[in-house]
Amino acid sequence: MAEIVPFYGVLPAKEVVSRVAALPYDVYSREEAAVAAAKDRLSFLNIDRPETQFDSSQDMYAPEVYAKADEMLRSEIAEGVFVQDEEKNYYIYELTMNGRSQTGLVACASIDDYIHNVIKKHENTRADKEEDRVHHVDSCSAQTGPIFLAYHRDERVACVIAKTKKQPPIFDFVSEDGIGHRGWRVDDTADILEICEAFAAIDRIYIADGHHRAASAVRVGLQRRAEHPDYDGTEEFNYFLSVLFPDDELLIMDYNRVIKDLNGLSVSEFLERAGEVFEITPMSERRKPEQKGSMTMYLDSKWFDLKVKEQFCTKDPIEGLDVSILQNHLIGPILDIQDPKRNRRIDFVGGIRGLNELERRVHEDGWSVAFAMYPTSIAELFAVADAGLLMPPKSTWFEPKLRSGLFLHLFER
Repeated sequence: MAEIVPFYGVLPAKEVVSRVAALPYDVYSREEAAVAAAKDRLSFLNIDRPETQFDSSQDMYAPEVYAKADEMLRSEIAEGVFVQDEEKNYYIYELTMNGRSQTGLVACASIDDYIHNVIKKHENTRADKEEDRVHHVDSCSAQTGPIFLAYHRDERVACVIAKTKKQPPIFDFVSEDGIGHRGWRVDDTADILEICEAFAAIDRIYIADGHHRAASAVRVGLQRRAEHPDYDGTEEFNYFLSVLFPDDELLIMDYNRVIKDLNGLSVSEFLERAGEVFEITPMSERRKPEQKGSMTMYLDSKWFDLKVKEQFCTKDPIEGLDVSILQNHLIGPILDIQDPKRNRRIDFVGGIRGLNELERRVHEDGWSVAFAMYPTSIAELFAVADAGLLMPPKSTWFEPKLRSGLFLHLFER
């Protein structure tokens, strides 16, 4: 059963919270991070991406870079930019995008639940990306970016959240991208116990986003255990910062594909080959696909509707995903892109950027064909994780993105 616990939250002072909040560290290239961090010294991106404090020639993975992150974090705590609560609490974090809100519980999850698969994964991690966050978490003795977790809705938790949201928020602001952010503190003893007991009856939690952050936090926790052989399991390093959302509130957007060339085929030859897998219909106007088993394609300055032929449909949790069907029956065998993780002839475009971006990539950047996908559902994600399987690369795009710096979790050195 899941162990989801309250913690001594470290939060930005109310007067600077909107300046501190930053998009996740991994949505930026090095150049983009340097520009964004320079806009405000209090932006948490300065700590999350400490190489921004050095010349561009600096090795961004050097020990002194991670030491700089720790130095800045401790300095800002000492200055009162961040303040640590004196009691262990849960917190509530609500994000609103385009009039739609989703509300998560901010808490700490157990590294043992991760190890024993109570917390379920659906993708592999890359060693280099994981190593970077291990050094960051280890140097700071803090988790600074929450792991995005999901669970089947629980009415006990929902009731506490609804009750708490009737109180004045501890922060309330709209970020530059138009996303609303509000937070509350759950400090009532009875409410804390209710949430703790509710999750103790839940036997599975899912990583929606943040596999690298989760794996890194667990590795550092195990490292601390080795360094403290007398640990008793109650230490903060046994837990990692998370925001948990009920499944019925999550929005997964499409994760689209663009392909550089048609593998030597003419447009007519490619359409003929693709027609072996899909029923292809020219469209009078562009649109996103409207149901599972369909996608839309931009090719030769025209939009086409693609419907998967029945013989290629399956209830297998992996093979039945639209992204798998496209990869396994068209992108792989017809376009000869066997490894989409490493092949530079394919790129991925988050659905938040819309169909305009797909057309732009074709007309301005010289890509040949674009595919707009129907979003993978949260039920499909759960089914893959429950089966102990892994999603294909770039299957899910979650919006809105959790901000870093709003809640920090410190642990023992």
